[in-house]
Amino acid sequence: MTDKARLDEVLAQLDAGQDDALARLLDFLRIPSVSTDPAYRGDVRKAAEWLQGELQQLGFEARVHDTTGHPMVVAHSPRGNARSLLFYGHYDVQPVDPLELWDRPPFEPELQTGDNGKVIRGRGASDDKGQLMTFVEAFRAWKAVHGSLPTDLILLFEGEEESGSPSLRPFLREHADELRASLAMICDTGLYSDGRPAITTQLRGLVGEEVVIRAADRDLHSGMFGGLAANPIMILAQALGALKDSDGRVTLPGFYDGVNDLDDSLARDWAALGFDATDFLSKVGLSQPIGEKGRTSLEMVWNRPTAEINGIAGGYAGDGFKTVLPAEARAKVSFRLTGKQDSEKIRAAFREHIRAHVPEDCSVEFHEHGGGPASVMDISDPAFALAKQALTDEWEREAAYIGSGGSIPIAGDFKQILDMDSMLIGFGRDDDRIHSPNEKYDVESFQKGARSWARILASLR
Repeated sequence: MTDKARLDEVLAQLDAGQDDALARLLDFLRIPSVSTDPAYRGDVRKAAEWLQGELQQLGFEARVHDTTGHPMVVAHSPRGNARSLLFYGHYDVQPVDPLELWDRPPFEPELQTGDNGKVIRGRGASDDKGQLMTFVEAFRAWKAVHGSLPTDLILLFEGEEESGSPSLRPFLREHADELRASLAMICDTGLYSDGRPAITTQLRGLVGEEVVIRAADRDLHSGMFGGLAANPIMILAQALGALKDSDGRVTLPGFYDGVNDLDDSLARDWAALGFDATDFLSKVGLSQPIGEKGRTSLEMVWNRPTAEINGIAGGYAGDGFKTVLPAEARAKVSFRLTGKQDSEKIRAAFREHIRAHVPEDCSVEFHEHGGGPASVMDISDPAFALAKQALTDEWEREAAYIGSGGSIPIAGDFKQILDMDSMLIGFGRDDDRIHSPNEKYDVESFQKGARSWARILASLR
């Protein structure tokens, strides 16, 4: 039997089993696996055990591993001599608040008719249970048709991604030999905005900092002390305002060390996407792009680092007016990183920048809020071109290599701890309302997602 014939049988099996696959997903979505709320701890374990049972039925050696937080599910297919692949997803979900904004109970999922066809409505439908199950259904179909899987597979399904993954790095280090593979597959991303399939090949890193500046031992009358006493809000505003110059570049010394210009090949691919920044901004009530001069819009959100003020507080902000010099001011600041920027060097440079603006008789303190490097995948690995062609074949649209302005820390963890690149392929859409009431996942994304993974498995075996 030819490779094409073998694949065609698997795709036919997926098509024939669509109703059963949807029923399984709805069962999975009924488990309220909210990792951030201790009240749901038992339900998070129930979801892990549900996955373990499904994988054991497919012939995987599956185990629920306890951690200091929520469980990890690890599964192995019978070992052969083929290329090994690690598949990662998470089975925990976001809280449902505000509950009153849901059109139906969030853990009573159902199929509905949406604007563009059938959708699966319920918490976790897109993030990440529906995406995770595209893996499982592809494996199921392959096993049903051929009696075995096409390559060595390792599955890692996490139960605390929505809680910041506190147990993940220790778990990866402890189980590195068991989990290490030639390539990781992560299904926690989406289609490009126009609906074409995409492989995310780079992710920005992150540095988060909170800064608190204190001056007098109490709020002061601005008439009696204004012009003489230090004003923490003014000090903080001046320091934060000096983070960028008039061209939109960050002024911290050494900030751009390790930042690379966009590769010519990727630049052409991104230009071909036809991204319209004005249209993109219009969807959030804006119209004028700003940012670093001399850079394209996609460069600025995918391939350039930035500094942003996420929150600032101090003084009197209630109704009416109160003329005070506040005793304290605070701000939350984040940096998105690209290339090989060093997150800890940037954190240190930011702190030194703030200290340089603070008078001797005032105090400043800093609170770290996470950090990690950017992830850039080596797309010279032939697997990327093969997967891109498999996606193109399934969706009948040319697949694209894209970047992401956000951060998916697991990709960096796989690189740092397990020394392997990741292929980020997902089928979510911009309107899936992840983390919001009335989350949904298109039935087309679920079905074609599973078919996509079947094609990728066939191409990489």
